[in-house]
Amino acid sequence: MWAFIYKFSSPKYFYTLSGRLIPWFGWFCLAFMLAGLYYGLFIAPEDYQQGESYRIMFVHVPAAWMSMFIYMVMAVAGGIGLVWRIKLADAIAASSAPIGASFTFLALATGALWGKPMWGAWWVWDARLTSELILLFLYLGVIALNSAIDDKRTASRASAVLALVGVVNIPIIHYSVIWWNTLHQGPTVTKFDAPTSSIHISMLIPLLLMAIAFKLYYVMVVLKRARCEVLDRERNTSWVQDLVRKSEMN
Repeated sequence: MWAFIYKFSSPKYFYTLSGRLIPWFGWFCLAFMLAGLYYGLFIAPEDYQQGESYRIMFVHVPAAWMSMFIYMVMAVAGGIGLVWRIKLADAIAASSAPIGASFTFLALATGALWGKPMWGAWWVWDARLTSELILLFLYLGVIALNSAIDDKRTASRASAVLALVGVVNIPIIHYSVIWWNTLHQGPTVTKFDAPTSSIHISMLIPLLLMAIAFKLYYVMVVLKRARCEVLDRERNTSWVQDLVRKSEMN
């Protein structure tokens, strides 16, 4: 197992393997996305309280989940790069930040569209909304550090420290609707004090399909971005020079 991890962490091996995997993730992402949208828009019934407007949930909720999931991936990868100085971990962390920021912005934007008819306002300084906005600022801070510092290694260290410090915001986002009395609805997919989900299966299926599609999309895009990041960081190595020569010959 450790031999495989060591081999996979090699920039050259990662570049070759990821190039083969990206199309598979893309096709599976498309399949799950189409299935989730079809079930969410045409099969799932109308909500008895929110009517048709609740269907934005099938984009908003998976985007919010992804905003936290990607941040944890970024923080863990940054920590691995900080401690063990694995170049691939730094590349994954740097590549994840813009994707995570995009999902966080999507969660905030769709939340505003959903909140206007439900709450009568585009934005309220609710605990969940505010902590999610802070998450967006953390992503932007990591992106800014990676862009502002020319030395890649120094930039990776600085952004890793910021990402690790910001991890404290993740449980605040998750438990904010439990710890404080907020306008944002509480957990509905899984409740720790209830044996089953409080969401109907006809709505849960498309929600989970979209969540899987979003995760597959993230993997596909982060692999693409990491490949470019690896080439940039390894541009002076012999294997990258060989790739350049082969591309020029073709």
